[in-house]
Amino acid sequence: MDDKSTAQTFYGLTPPDVLGSMSGIDFLRKMFAGEMPHATMMQQVGFTRGSVEPGIVVFQAIPGAQHYNPVGSVHGGFTATLLDSAMGCAVHSMLPAGSVYTTLEFQISLIRAITKDTGEVRAEGRAIHVGRRIGTAEGKLFDAGGRLLAHGTTTCMVLTAANPG
Repeated sequence: MDDKSTAQTFYGLTPPDVLGSMSGIDFLRKMFAGEMPHATMMQQVGFTRGSVEPGIVVFQAIPGAQHYNPVGSVHGGFTATLLDSAMGCAVHSMLPAGSVYTTLEFQISLIRAITKDTGEVRAEGRAIHVGRRIGTAEGKLFDAGGRLLAHGTTTCMVLTAANPG
């Protein structure tokens, strides 16, 4: 995978005409290279780095106390955000220029508790099937030791970049 951990990360929105002018994998490669913005939501989860190859996307982040729920462990929304992003972008990596995606549904299973002491986690998304209208993917979240923390699946709708909503 083409890990771009030294690239400058910035956050924001990409105009639809710019997004639609390149294939999904080209956009994601530029994003990880620091040439295109990451989703602003990734700022909230402590994104550290990522990589992409066709059908496979990795996002890494560091959970902290700011991600805690009231009982003292990382909120499930942290895991859901990372897995939704990795799985959806795995679908996006397979799309031609002019197409984007949106998540229709996803399901995750939380296997182990995550705390601020877990350290950096790695969300891996893998496309299962990407067609003209629907894409599916699976995802897994691991700790630095390779232990499975969560897993899930998603179904995405493929849209025209000029009309993503």
